[in-house]
Amino acid sequence: MGDRLSDSTAAPNETEGSKSTLASSVYSRLRHDLLHGLIEPDTKLRVEWVVKTYGAGASPVREALNRLAAEGLLGRHDQRGFFVMPVSAEELEELTRTRCWLEELAIRETLANRTPQWEEELVLALHRLSRAPRYLADDPAATNPEWERLHRAFHRALIGACRSRWLLGFCDQLADQAHRYRQIARTGPRARRDELSEHRAIADRAIAGDVDGAVAALLEHYRLTSDISMRQLDARTKRGSEAATKPRRPRAG
Repeated sequence: MGDRLSDSTAAPNETEGSKSTLASSVYSRLRHDLLHGLIEPDTKLRVEWVVKTYGAGASPVREALNRLAAEGLLGRHDQRGFFVMPVSAEELEELTRTRCWLEELAIRETLANRTPQWEEELVLALHRLSRAPRYLADDPAATNPEWERLHRAFHRALIGACRSRWLLGFCDQLADQAHRYRQIARTGPRARRDELSEHRAIADRAIAGDVDGAVAALLEHYRLTSDISMRQLDARTKRGSEAATKPRRPRAG
């Protein structure tokens, strides 16, 4: 749990006025590491370790951990601290199903209340996404962070006119969880798919007012992503099981 995490700094002297800022900083950095799979699922997070790694005192660290637990990224044992939420094929299936339910409602509401501004924002979001490389040039196995940001912006623009901040908030939360699964499950060679064509098909049908077509294209897009993550997650679980049952050499002495 060390080298790949956010850079840490020495814990500063805290005042009441700085605790909120420190808690927000720890929250943002730890949240990034959780969403990008940089801390293994089921890992126990001791307050002392977080204090040392993220450079803040115990009070702001506990505040950040509580916020992340409320978002479902951390679990909490009574009197025994926090742990990183586990992953499973069953939860991924439930997550995908729920996301499809909510985003179908969101896109239908959006298309029923579409405006010229919504259409312009969607076209611009697709254009920006199309210009960003999916993977880093110097590391073809690594996703481009800018692509990830623009990808999220496209999906947010797609349902942005649904007129419900609650619905948008729920969709954002599920998108975060789906992103976490993609990062944790990703392994081996890249899956072959034309994601830009998928996004164009969704946008084209939405802009044309083809509600059922846009819904079908969006849900197929999410299910394909889920299927890929599911296969990768199964392979990850299998490797873990094989490693656990592999005979170990007796220790010297």
